[in-house]
Amino acid sequence: MSNKEFKNLEEQIAIMEYKGMVFPNKDAAKEVLLRENYFFLNGYRHLFLKSNQERKFIPGTTFEELYSLFLFDRSFRNIIFKNLLVIENNLKSIISYQLSKKYGYKENDYLKAKNFTTAPEKSRQVQDLIKKMKRQVRVNAPQHSATSHYVTNYGYIPLWILVKVLSFGIVGELFAILKKEDQQAISDIYHIDIDTLNLYLPILSNYRNLCAHEDILFENRTQKTIHDTLYHSLLGIEKMDGEYIYGKNDLFALIIMMRQMLRDTEFKNMILEIEHIVTNLQYNLKTIPIGKVLDRMGFPENWNKIALITRKVEE
Repeated sequence: MSNKEFKNLEEQIAIMEYKGMVFPNKDAAKEVLLRENYFFLNGYRHLFLKSNQERKFIPGTTFEELYSLFLFDRSFRNIIFKNLLVIENNLKSIISYQLSKKYGYKENDYLKAKNFTTAPEKSRQVQDLIKKMKRQVRVNAPQHSATSHYVTNYGYIPLWILVKVLSFGIVGELFAILKKEDQQAISDIYHIDIDTLNLYLPILSNYRNLCAHEDILFENRTQKTIHDTLYHSLLGIEKMDGEYIYGKNDLFALIIMMRQMLRDTEFKNMILEIEHIVTNLQYNLKTIPIGKVLDRMGFPENWNKIALITRKVEE
């Protein structure tokens, strides 16, 4: 197995030129490569290649186009990330309210095993999650200002404070082990059934982490697929072999989930922001159509029309 040796900026440009990329301004390209990392930028090359076999760029492909796609994905990731944080915060608030109201506001009250599902197959999961949350109490009490304040002044940490230091993943696990009636009360707020919300939460958590670590987002696919929704049918998404070709395990599936988790105004503002960066990318692309990018994202041509579908219709 050959080693991947260090390549300086000139050598990095030479490699891309050899594959057919055009550099109208090499000095500017060097600055970009130095700041953004050749490896990360190169991850966006696939849409500009003639084929997976030939591995050469479409004639006329410029470095600026590659960089435009890179910047588009960064902007798209930032838009998605900030709205996922809204969803995360809302969920934490709703869950903590429901459990505090019913089981008490001290950790010795709300972290009792009897407050969670009694299903035998989930008993281990319940115990493990209670341990995780108690560990968060121990670790964060002296480090986080809010938890430290409550421990110092009151001797306990309310759940509505503890959730601020719990990860999205742990909160999703928490929902999964709640009693059916508590899951139902929370699901009713979102007008989503329990099974669907249990499916959505780990997917949303994974996307939140992907965004936080600045991984490539626009062509990401998940292992889990979401259920068919009213949005699929109202948008007239095409089917192949009885399955919708968009909105199942792609970025449009994420948009559908966020449509159901965000409030109307929040979601419409998110779509407007995405429309803006899509238009900007379309202006900067010369060798490939914007439709090629949207297809890789799993976006149907009328993707933005989802913002016109009201929650009243869905419900």
